[in-house]
Amino acid sequence: MTDTLISSDIDFEVDGKHTGYLRLPHSVHRSAYGRILIPAVMIRNGDGPTALFMAGNHGDEYEAQIALGKLCRELEAADIRGRLIILTMANFPAAQAGTRTSPIDGGNLNRTFPGNPLGTPTEMIAHYIEEVLLPKCDYFFDLHSGGSSLYYPPTLLRGLGHSPRERDELINLQAAFDAPYAWVFTSGGGRETKARTAMGGAGRKGVITLMAELGGGGAVSPEVLALTERGVRRMLHSIGMLPGYEPDATNGTRELTITDSVVAYDNGLFEPFCDVEDEVKDGDAAGQIHFPEEPWRDAKTVRFQHDGMVLCKRVPGRVERGDCLFQVGSDL
Repeated sequence: MTDTLISSDIDFEVDGKHTGYLRLPHSVHRSAYGRILIPAVMIRNGDGPTALFMAGNHGDEYEAQIALGKLCRELEAADIRGRLIILTMANFPAAQAGTRTSPIDGGNLNRTFPGNPLGTPTEMIAHYIEEVLLPKCDYFFDLHSGGSSLYYPPTLLRGLGHSPRERDELINLQAAFDAPYAWVFTSGGGRETKARTAMGGAGRKGVITLMAELGGGGAVSPEVLALTERGVRRMLHSIGMLPGYEPDATNGTRELTITDSVVAYDNGLFEPFCDVEDEVKDGDAAGQIHFPEEPWRDAKTVRFQHDGMVLCKRVPGRVERGDCLFQVGSDL
């Protein structure tokens, strides 16, 4: 057992549907013996795999928080085989505030693994996930979106696999989720010992892991949400945990790898010349940065440096040096 200070209301070894909280000690001025209460659900029914589904890794990514909340309410123990663990608001302070990072310690949970059992709240959450939850798991699904600053069409993220079995499982799960796009990491993506992401933590524990980027822009799209709900159930069925579900026909997934990130080198207002899913060429103008403080100054054009498809775009119009404006994916 690890030296975590986080305790759980849930006994993960008992069959049935259990709801409660992961209780993280947090002493502050207004509450000397306070706790951060991270909601958790565990549904277990006999033998079978264990899967952890997680949303709210970043607090301003809402689609999966809603989809997994529906799953918590709709599934009963009799519906599944094995053990399903669900965290809808993994970095609870961030998710409660609707911000990418925690308002308590500034922590970005997906850059904090493997965490620290005696560290800040975000470090303690990362440590608990990696050292307490992931060792129980066969599968880990970390569901994201572009959050407040970016927008992605529904996109699955996976590595190439570190064995033939892992490769085949990842391909089968990709087909089961059936997103329009898959971002395939051609290097890394899971087993690097120094990776600071949840995917890296799962890789260190030998867990089959997938991520997803599902919309964003600080809003919830009905179409993306419906695809997310469908994909979650299809993956559960694929790994044998939802035997009563009858999946519909697949639509197919286009596999991409990221070859270009367009970055702002000036502060100003960005006028985009294209949108997600547009096909672009090396040298095409991506947009212009305008300088309203100096309206007599010419706008600066930014350009793509590779052929491919626009996989994500920045949403806010005001940009600063270093902001990502677009990512471009090329066919794998």
